[in-house]
Amino acid sequence: MREQHTDRYKVMDITLNNGIEMPLLGFGTYLLRDGSACEQAVLNALNVGYRLIDTAAAYHNEESVGRAIKKSNVKREEIFVTTKFLPANSGYENAKRAFETSLGKLGLDYIDLYLIHLPQGDINSSWTAMEELYKEGKVRAIGVSNFTTDQIGHLLEQHSVIPAINQVETHPFSQKTEMQKTMRSQGVQLESWAPFAQGRNNLFNSELLKALSDKYNKSIAQVVLRWLIQREVVVIPKSANLKRINENFNVFDFELSFDDMVSIKSLDKGSGLIYHV
Repeated sequence: MREQHTDRYKVMDITLNNGIEMPLLGFGTYLLRDGSACEQAVLNALNVGYRLIDTAAAYHNEESVGRAIKKSNVKREEIFVTTKFLPANSGYENAKRAFETSLGKLGLDYIDLYLIHLPQGDINSSWTAMEELYKEGKVRAIGVSNFTTDQIGHLLEQHSVIPAINQVETHPFSQKTEMQKTMRSQGVQLESWAPFAQGRNNLFNSELLKALSDKYNKSIAQVVLRWLIQREVVVIPKSANLKRINENFNVFDFELSFDDMVSIKSLDKGSGLIYHV
């Protein structure tokens, strides 16, 4: 990991399998629908210091994300932009068209990370198209989302470019420890969506997480984000609330002890609560 300096905190970067650096903490935009509210949330996140912005064609907000990037005072090369396409656009030609559509909506010259959103449809042809986009320099890295390790293994057997990322549901109740080990051996980075389990399993009232929150004088959300970051899992919390956007970013001025990291393992249920991978 490398430390990236902002005006406020040291933000850690992870190096992907092709040498590209990606922030460990980013800003998610799921359920932030296209419009001024989404645009303002992304602009607030960039102003706070986030440099990874995650969107998808299915979120219907790429245009708002693009407008926020343009309005910000942050240089394009300092922002790591991720977007994704759905199975309806799978296949070689469809994937190429989906990419150009997203690029146009974002108003960008390139995308930092392009993902297959779900392991459905013609995955092999889609990946061939993505490999070409990568080799042409239109995308800095390519990856997948919601794939099992077996599905990643199949891609590795069929293609030359290893996915840089697998973005999956990862939180205290679905920790993906074994998946992370396997993916590391394959050269694939784990990225968490739904780090707070969308509030399920009463996460924000967990006695263990509450105790850690009190110990470190941090919120439960901050404890969870710090736990993921110390596991070297990329994480993309989402909020439209400026206070929470700030709070979620303020996780680089403390560190969970080894024993506390181990204690959180007891919360793992072994499978996803939202998408069962």
